[in-house]
Amino acid sequence: MSTEPVTGNGGDLLVQVLREAGVDTVFGIVSVHNQPLVQAVSKHLRFVPVRHEASAVNAADGYARATGGLGCALTSTGTGAGNAAGSLIESLSAGTSVLHVTGQVESRYLGSGRGFIHETKDQLGMLEAVSSYAATIRDTDSAGKVLREAVSRALSTPGGPSSVEWPIDLQYAGHVVDATPIVVEQARPAEPAQQVDALAAMAAARRPVIWAGGGAARAGGALTELVERWGVPLLTSNSGRGAVSEDHPLCVGNYATSPRGRALLADADLILSLGTHFRSNETGDYSMSMPQRHIQVDVDPAAPGRVFPAGLPVVADVGAFVSAALELDDLGAAVEPTWTSRACVVRDEVRTAQRTGLGDHAVLCDAVRAALPRDAVIARDVTIASSAWGNRLLPIHDPRSNIFPRGGGIGQGLGMAIGAALADETRPTLALVGDGGLAVHLGEILTMAQERPWLVLLVCNDGGYGVLRNMQAGSGERPYAVDLTTPDFGLLAQSVGVEYRRIGGAGEAHATMAEAVSLQVPVIVEVDLASYGEMPAPFTPPVTVPGK
Repeated sequence: MSTEPVTGNGGDLLVQVLREAGVDTVFGIVSVHNQPLVQAVSKHLRFVPVRHEASAVNAADGYARATGGLGCALTSTGTGAGNAAGSLIESLSAGTSVLHVTGQVESRYLGSGRGFIHETKDQLGMLEAVSSYAATIRDTDSAGKVLREAVSRALSTPGGPSSVEWPIDLQYAGHVVDATPIVVEQARPAEPAQQVDALAAMAAARRPVIWAGGGAARAGGALTELVERWGVPLLTSNSGRGAVSEDHPLCVGNYATSPRGRALLADADLILSLGTHFRSNETGDYSMSMPQRHIQVDVDPAAPGRVFPAGLPVVADVGAFVSAALELDDLGAAVEPTWTSRACVVRDEVRTAQRTGLGDHAVLCDAVRAALPRDAVIARDVTIASSAWGNRLLPIHDPRSNIFPRGGGIGQGLGMAIGAALADETRPTLALVGDGGLAVHLGEILTMAQERPWLVLLVCNDGGYGVLRNMQAGSGERPYAVDLTTPDFGLLAQSVGVEYRRIGGAGEAHATMAEAVSLQVPVIVEVDLASYGEMPAPFTPPVTVPGK
């Protein structure tokens, strides 16, 4: 007995593909050029109407990082797709698995340049520039294949955003809605000779150091076991935080550029770097002294040696390499006992030194950690609090809870936090933002108020762009373009029906944060920095200013 294929429109097909990928929540803005998609998602999944297309991608990005899976954003064509581009750059920088589906004008008008509403010049070219994969759905027969290929490419290692543009007439058209498994490409295994040489160097090293980047985030317990059995210090990039819980005694953390971190690297006889970009701000603009013997493990064949020489390159999945290293019978036998103990000492020293520079702001860091469960997502925007203590001193215990704009863009923190909060509503999420960054997408407070996730929005309010203000003052310049008008956050919260609390000093931090988290609803917590006081050592960004 034959079975008739199930049919529906493009929205029904998209829902089927998203279900296959395990997605239950989608972020976006409805438009005349995506209505069939939004209608189907709203009917069968959860559609979250954000206030800006950039936030749709940021929220999908946060959802993907928090779940370890795929996030999805729906935008309109033309200007809508253009608005999403900046956040796609962030997703591309981080290698986040995001499916961005945007509308397009009717297929018969594609490329005509006649100025059809929402049409833009070479939209696909724009999407290709800011995505790891981009494609156009050109007919109903290939729509499912294009969508599944986009999902596969987004989820494959190293991942990144996939963008699909979909002409509106083909969205309304009939499609066969079938169930087809999505095949995710696996990272290729290491070349045997590369791996043998690298493992031999590890076994012989006396003072080795591990540097874990974002590519090590999924190595999980195996990386922790490697650190313990090898008995070596673990440095991380910002992206690698939480790969090993930061309360581990051998986890020095994101302190490589500190004086003690630099000294550790200078005395090491081997570095094992795992899936890291060695970004400029995390290496003192590449000024750090690295051990001559460098095993660099990365899935990207172009990565080894791109920043620091890597005499022992290994092109492979980090997790697979770590598992192979754990098979070494003599792992750690050559490591000097004093080297292991030094790792523990340095771990404590770098944190003690930073706390001295933070003064009472370290109390705010402590209050955040005390109020949140270990697995709570902490989404950090680019702001002084994040750069000064959120990216280093604040303990991270799970890589999925470590969300921040890896490309350094301001204003993306709240959108990411909303996506993460809606990915798992059984635990609280924190958004750590500044008043300047929050103003970029202030409208997403309305999304927060509407969707009502368990989300604490911690706003550090210094009336402007404090990072740049400090940078200008530190250069002996009169501050310019950094002072901003900010709202009365209490009145703002009241106007949208959101709880509000204020921290005016270190003595209020613990109780206020604990209360805000306990409410289990959206809360705006303002840190009034004019009242709270400045840090003993004002934070300036670790960037080089030519001529200074």
